[in-house]
Amino acid sequence: MQARNDAVKALVQQALDAVLAGFPGGELRDAMAYAVTGGKRIRAFLVMESARLHGVSDLTALPVAAAVEALHAYSLVHDDLPAMDDDDLRRGQPTVHVKWSEATAILAGDALQSLAFELLTHDKIGDAAARLRLIRAFAKAVGAEGMVWGQALDIAAEVAPEPLDLDAITQLQGGKTGALIRFAATAGPLIADADPAPLDRYAQALGLAFQIADDILDVTGSEDVTGKRVGKDDAAGKATFVSLLGLQGARDRAQALVTDAESALLPYGEAAGNLRELARFVIERDT
Repeated sequence: MQARNDAVKALVQQALDAVLAGFPGGELRDAMAYAVTGGKRIRAFLVMESARLHGVSDLTALPVAAAVEALHAYSLVHDDLPAMDDDDLRRGQPTVHVKWSEATAILAGDALQSLAFELLTHDKIGDAAARLRLIRAFAKAVGAEGMVWGQALDIAAEVAPEPLDLDAITQLQGGKTGALIRFAATAGPLIADADPAPLDRYAQALGLAFQIADDILDVTGSEDVTGKRVGKDDAAGKATFVSLLGLQGARDRAQALVTDAESALLPYGEAAGNLRELARFVIERDT
């Protein structure tokens, strides 16, 4: 998996750099480029591997992978703002609003969001029907039924009279973190006009396992290793999978979700080896 992931990282970074090079220079472009540099690229990897499983070439899938990473970068830039999660560190570097300003961070996020949709119109992806399937699914995943909805639930939880219960946190994270992961994992069958159900099931389990691992790292991780502040959830009194299940209970739940994710990949046989490794990686990572 590692070699494939490294190759995907390089391809996606090159694609994003090439697109941004065509934009007018200045603070806005610099902030956008800063926001899309680095990261684990898990979502891009999901796009490329789900495409490969359905006979879709890397050349065809690459604009979709770049779109997902542009959208993910926008979400991080906005989530880091003082009005949202109020973070000053991301990937070991100052967040965009700290390095520039809140206004620049908002505009850079806005521009990255619109860039993501533009990338999904690329003629390399396939025919108009394939592009339309992607755009429709993408819009649902990242808007008021998915990622933005999840973020709204997260903000509301901060002022709720009682901490969220397990079902409510699962629902929240299914939007905030899981919706974009589900889109990425089903991009291949969407392009190929194939059944997305097995990969959707895989992604639901993967996305939740990913978030539980994040909650665990917020308790056990090191700022120097994770590249972001740790201990914030506990300090804010937020309900998390760790606070509700306990540290070992959260680990057990994450492992059970990985088992579910691997089971969902059975229809693809050995061809899904990289996705199986990814499922294990998301709960073993230290960043």
